[in-house]
Amino acid sequence: MHTDYDLVIGHGRIEALLPRADADSQYPSAQVLPLPGQVVLPGLVNGHGHAAMTLLRGYADDYSLMEWLENHIWPVEAKCVSETFVATGAWLAAAESVSAGTTCCADSYFFPQSTAEAMARVGIRSQITTPIIQFPNAWAGSEDDHIEKSQQFFEWAAAMPRLTFGFAPHSAYSLSDEAFTKTRTLALSSDLPVHLHLHESRDELDRHFTQHGCRPMERMKQLGMYDTQLQTVHMTQLIDHEIEDLTATRTPVVHCPESNMKLASGACPVSELLTQDVVVALGTDGAASNNDLDMFQEMRTAALLAKVTTGNPEALSAEDALHMAT
Repeated sequence: MHTDYDLVIGHGRIEALLPRADADSQYPSAQVLPLPGQVVLPGLVNGHGHAAMTLLRGYADDYSLMEWLENHIWPVEAKCVSETFVATGAWLAAAESVSAGTTCCADSYFFPQSTAEAMARVGIRSQITTPIIQFPNAWAGSEDDHIEKSQQFFEWAAAMPRLTFGFAPHSAYSLSDEAFTKTRTLALSSDLPVHLHLHESRDELDRHFTQHGCRPMERMKQLGMYDTQLQTVHMTQLIDHEIEDLTATRTPVVHCPESNMKLASGACPVSELLTQDVVVALGTDGAASNNDLDMFQEMRTAALLAKVTTGNPEALSAEDALHMAT
């Protein structure tokens, strides 16, 4: 963060960012607009979301993660989700995001082309990752069908400006080893990121241990997922050696504090991750589990949550939270 700096603008573009004394000497005839006590920020980056779920804002409150998903969200998605649903919800989310200072977002949802078109319409830069999950839905059927439709989307998306793309296997507990292996192979061969909900709640870990006899991160390690450009989301349930693995593999974490609080999922150990040189971004998650897309509010919540969970008032500074959001 710089103080007493000048931003030089010419012909509608930023030409320079430099100390005030240097600006005075290098641009002596420039028109000066003093802005004391003001801050100039880059656009905010929302590291994780499901834009179309703006239409489900407030639909199911006061439930834990698995009950929320299985008894409320997945059933209503089965009834309501369509290309029109996604296009409408994504456009509303893009407009809401821009109004709150967000200019770049990571998103994963069914009918990704509809989301990409909505983001392009508003002018937001986006990383659109395609969902892969075991159960059939309006967009795709089997795991293989999700992967095939993902590749079709990538071919279309390659020509889109301000758009990057990748895979989004839903979670460790909702996909087979075979699906993860195929995703890994394609991600490596195409140099694409993999965006994954991981260690989101205690119930998730318990379910995964019952299914596979190990913690989710251990299985992802066994399957070679850390060889990819893996982006892990939530990570509220971590033990020491798992944090060491994140550091060793240079795997980033996306922290979604308000979503984790609403669903009583736990709290990501952000200050410990930062101390161990793990890159931590900030995300809102979908509006259905937040219930807004306000990254300024997310920064405030992240800073306060870190303080109360660690008992340390210096656990996460405002400057650190801002860095996570940009």
